[in-house]
Amino acid sequence: MDSIEAQLPRRAMLAASLSVIAAPAAARAQAAPERSFSAPSGYGVEFHHPVPELIGDLLQTERGDPKMEAAVPHREWYSEHVRREFGSWGPPPRRYPPPTIAEGKAVEWRRERVIATALRFVGYAYQHHHVPDWDPPADWPWKSTCAGRNGKGFDCSNFTSFVYNQAFGIHMNSDVERQSELREAELNGERRSVRLERITLPEDHEARLNALRTGDLLYILGKPGGKITHVVLWVGAIGRSASGLPLILDSHGGGVEDDQGRPIPCGVQLRPFRPRSWYGRCASHAHRIFEDRDGRVGLRR
Repeated sequence: MDSIEAQLPRRAMLAASLSVIAAPAAARAQAAPERSFSAPSGYGVEFHHPVPELIGDLLQTERGDPKMEAAVPHREWYSEHVRREFGSWGPPPRRYPPPTIAEGKAVEWRRERVIATALRFVGYAYQHHHVPDWDPPADWPWKSTCAGRNGKGFDCSNFTSFVYNQAFGIHMNSDVERQSELREAELNGERRSVRLERITLPEDHEARLNALRTGDLLYILGKPGGKITHVVLWVGAIGRSASGLPLILDSHGGGVEDDQGRPIPCGVQLRPFRPRSWYGRCASHAHRIFEDRDGRVGLRR
């Protein structure tokens, strides 16, 4: 198997790395399988399970192949047909089947797989695209974003939708308002649906943190009392920050600073969840896919 770092997307390599990258090759060969991820911001993630155990199928098989992300063949991604039918959004995502690697796994493992899957896209730009590695030519229609140009990347709800699709074969609507209202989602290729448990958030900040779990989808209002405009992945207990701030993982624009006051680049990044930030003031509710009591997906006939 190739090294973990060799299989991370190039953009993620520029923005963040698994800590094992810094070790000499000889040391890496004898080290235990890598369990951590760190970013230049100082934010990171420490898993309880080795990364290859969480996302080995994404590192070794076509499930993690960037050219296999869309519902149309890669050779047609930039065709006139795709331009006419899908415009600036590009081709829709492939519907991944439920992965065999997840069979029989506990809730903690499943939640960590969500974050490990999502971290592979750290450094991708904020773009209004359906799939992350769709990189259209300069003359392609484009919805202007903080990226400053068209290129690889996706927006907040396409990010969360794609991550759960690729990680578990769960299909959710990628429109952020519709995604926030879901009560169940389709399990690709099966005649069953996945129950999304709606988590009502307490007003108290500490109680709110205690109510959330790794991998939860947290929805954010555009302004207090307004409409849902954003969604993030809650990193939770496996997040690491020098300040002790809880972390989220999302595709977002600029305007968020790290603990040193440095701007965090727009796009897919680890970001802090501060009580008086936009995230903290405008948090609406959350969705949970993996239940606490037994770790099973809430399947329905």
